[in-house]
Amino acid sequence: MTESKYPQQALAEPVWLSDWQASWPAQAAAEAALLRARWPQFFCGRIEHFGSTAIPGMPAKPIIDLLVEVADLEQIRDQAAPLMAAEGYQLFWRPKVKGEQEIDYLWFIKRNAEGQRSHHLHMLTPDSEHWQKLIFCHYLQQHPLVAAEYARIKRQAAADFADDRQAYNLAKAHFIRQLMARIAASS
Repeated sequence: MTESKYPQQALAEPVWLSDWQASWPAQAAAEAALLRARWPQFFCGRIEHFGSTAIPGMPAKPIIDLLVEVADLEQIRDQAAPLMAAEGYQLFWRPKVKGEQEIDYLWFIKRNAEGQRSHHLHMLTPDSEHWQKLIFCHYLQQHPLVAAEYARIKRQAAADFADDRQAYNLAKAHFIRQLMARIAASS
């Protein structure tokens, strides 16, 4: 099985943004349909397209992000991952406590024929806090001026940190935290 607890290779890949592509929602729908058809025993819950590729007009790393509802993360790691690895999906996982085996978060990277990332599959149980990522995405879909500010921050972060994915993510983190706090305060 291709599995990595600490995705060092993935962290070392450069950051580059593409202009938004109208084909991205259809690519997300196709991947969701493939998961449901290929492995219905694992992927029968909701599958949501999120992230920058789900926000019309937003520059993005050209990688389709999907939140995938699963009943049991250990089942995905132990049973689904070997089947998916045979078809090119690379599993990464984060333990709840460093050094422990209990899983907090699972995700898969799928690559295209050129070896570039094409999809990120984020496996979540129904009660995971990570479903809140949809709130951020939906807000930006509905508020184009705020989305434009986030696009500016993303472009600057990509220019400043093209060779450092962690720094790129950190450069966006303040905006994300502030917006999520504003959304929570208005709820």
